[in-house]
Amino acid sequence: MISPKLVEVGRHLNIELLTGTELLDLQGDAGHFTARILQKPRYIDLSKCTGCGECAKVCPVELPNEFDEDLSMRRAVYKLYPQAIPGAFAISKRGTAPCKATCPAHVSIQGYIALIRQGKYREALALFKEAHPFPAVCGRVCHHPCEEICTRGDVEAPLAIQYLHRFLADIDFSGEAPYVPETPDGKEERIAVIGSGPAGLSAAYFLALKGYPVTVFEKLPVAGGMMAVGIPAYRLPRAVLSSEIRIIEEMGVEIRTGVTFGEDITLDSLRTDGYSAVFLATGLHRSRPLNVEGEDLPGVLKGVDFLRQVSLGDPVSLGDRVVVIGGGNVAIDVALSALRKGAGSVTLVCLEKREEMPAWDYEVAEAVEEDVRIMNSLGPRRFLHEDGRLSGIEFKRCTAVFDETGAFNPRYDEDDLTPLEADTVIVAIGQAADLSFSRTEGVPSTPRGGIEVDPLTLETPVEGVFAGGDVCYGPKSVVEAVACGKEAAISIERYLSGRDLREGRKTEWDYEKPSVESEAVRARTPVEKLPVEQRQGNFHEICRGFDEQAAQAEAERCLNCGICSECYQCVGACVAEAVDHTQTAVEKEIEVGSVILCPGSDAFSPEPYEDMYHYAEYPDVVTSL
Repeated sequence: MISPKLVEVGRHLNIELLTGTELLDLQGDAGHFTARILQKPRYIDLSKCTGCGECAKVCPVELPNEFDEDLSMRRAVYKLYPQAIPGAFAISKRGTAPCKATCPAHVSIQGYIALIRQGKYREALALFKEAHPFPAVCGRVCHHPCEEICTRGDVEAPLAIQYLHRFLADIDFSGEAPYVPETPDGKEERIAVIGSGPAGLSAAYFLALKGYPVTVFEKLPVAGGMMAVGIPAYRLPRAVLSSEIRIIEEMGVEIRTGVTFGEDITLDSLRTDGYSAVFLATGLHRSRPLNVEGEDLPGVLKGVDFLRQVSLGDPVSLGDRVVVIGGGNVAIDVALSALRKGAGSVTLVCLEKREEMPAWDYEVAEAVEEDVRIMNSLGPRRFLHEDGRLSGIEFKRCTAVFDETGAFNPRYDEDDLTPLEADTVIVAIGQAADLSFSRTEGVPSTPRGGIEVDPLTLETPVEGVFAGGDVCYGPKSVVEAVACGKEAAISIERYLSGRDLREGRKTEWDYEKPSVESEAVRARTPVEKLPVEQRQGNFHEICRGFDEQAAQAEAERCLNCGICSECYQCVGACVAEAVDHTQTAVEKEIEVGSVILCPGSDAFSPEPYEDMYHYAEYPDVVTSL
C-alpha cells in the first residue's frame, strides 16, 4: 500500500532523500534551523545504480535479512525489498576486517576466504594478487600477524589464513595455465630495480601492473634475494619460488642475474641507458660479527654466508659438534640446515631467555622437534682453540638483554662462565647491508648502516633514486618487504607523472570485531607435516599445506568480521560502474525551516503478558512479524 507513496516521494522535485543519515545537532529557531548531520557511506553511487541486482548475484557473503526479522538471508550488497526507495542497492560494512587491517600488505583476506567457500579459487587468487605477488611464498614463510588479530581466536583458535592462500597458489600451479595478472599497454619510462628480493620484485610487480617496463638487476646467480639464499628449501622449496618469480617475468619484467651495482652498472650508466628512475632494494647479505677473541679462527663460520652456500649448492665443511650463536629466525634456519648437512649434534646458544627469543615460536618448536639443543641466557666471551684450531667457545651468563627503557643493552655476570666444546661455530646474531656502492654512487647511508630514505616516500637524497626493504629499515619479514615494494611503486609512479609523492599516503586501518558470545566452537583444521624421522639428511618441505577438503573446512570458520568481505566481485559485475568502496562518512550542515520527528517505534513484545499469551512458553505462538 505504501509503495506508490514512496515512489512519489522519491520522484518529488522538492524532496531530497538522505539515507543512512543521523542528526547530530540542531541549532536555531523555527523557520531558521541549522542541522548538523552525518551521512554514512552507502558504497553505491545513487546517480549510477540501475537497481539491476547483478552485484548481489556475485556477492559471496550471506547474512540474516533484517527486513523479515532474520527469517531469510540476504547478501552483503543488497536492496531490502523490491519496492525500496531509493531503488539503488547498498553495501553493509563493519569497517575493514581485522585481518586486512593488520596485514602489512593489506590483502583482502576475508574476501578471498569468502571466494574459497564458493569454490571460486581463480577469483580468490586474483584478489590476493591485487595486493601481494607471493601467495605461495608467504603461504610458507609469513609470520601471519593477521592470525594474531583474527576474531576466531577469541573463540578457540584463529583461522589458518596463511595455509588458505598457500592452497590457492598451490592449486593454481597444479593446473596447465597459472594465473598471470593482466598488464596495460606499456608506458615509455623505464625503471631499474637493484636487487631481486621481495621488496625489489614487489616494486617491479606493481610497476608492471601500471604498464611500466622494469628491469631487475641481481648480484647473485639466482633471483629471489634472501628468499632464494636465506630461507632454506625445507621451508620454501626453490621450485615454488621460481614459479612465482616466473609469473612476474611473464608480466614483462626482465631479470638479469650476476650484475653487481657499483661495478657492472652505475647510476650514470643506468641514466645513459634510458632509465628514468631507480629503486635500490639490495637487502642484508652480510653477517654481523661478534667482535670477540678468536672469531677469525678456522671453523668459525658466518650464518648468512653459510645459508647462501647451502642454498646455492656450494660445498660446506662442518664438524661433528656444531654450535650456533643467535636466537633469531636466521639462527634457527642455520641450526636445522646444519643438521641436514651432516652435523652430528647442534646446540643453539643465545642471550635471550626462551620467551624472549626473537625467532618465531613455530620455528623454535621445529628446532626442538629435531633435537636442536637450546641454551638460553648465555653470551660469547671468547673462542677456544688448540694448536690454532677451534676447540670450543666460552660463554658468560647474560643477566639481562634489555635495559629499563627496553633498548638492547645486554648485561653479564663475568664470573659465571660456561665452556662448550665445538668443531664448528656458526655466528648468526644478525644481518648487515653491503653498502660498498654507497660512496662511489653518492647514495647517503645512515649511522646504523642502512640507505638514507624518506620513511614515507622512500626517496633518497639523490634525484630519481628510491630505496626500500631491509637495506633501509633492518631485518623484517617477507610480507613487510612486499608492502615496502608496493609503496615504492606508488612513489615512483607519482614521481614519473609529476604528482605529489606525499599527498594522501597515510591511511588509518581501523577495524571493529563482532561479538562472539553465541559463536559455536569449531576446531582449527590441522595441517599435515613431514614426520621428523623423514627430515634427516634432506631438504624436503616440512609443511604439506591444505588439500581442497581441508581448505573448505577451514574457510567455513570465517566470522565475516567486516560483513562486506571486500572481494570486489561487485565492482566487476556492475556495468554502470556504480560501486565505490572508497566512500567515507560525510558530516555536513544543512539549512531547514522546520523539523518533524518521526523516529518510529519498537515492535510490540507480548513477553510482559506471558500469563495471557504464553509467547515464551510455546514455540508455535508467534507475533505478526
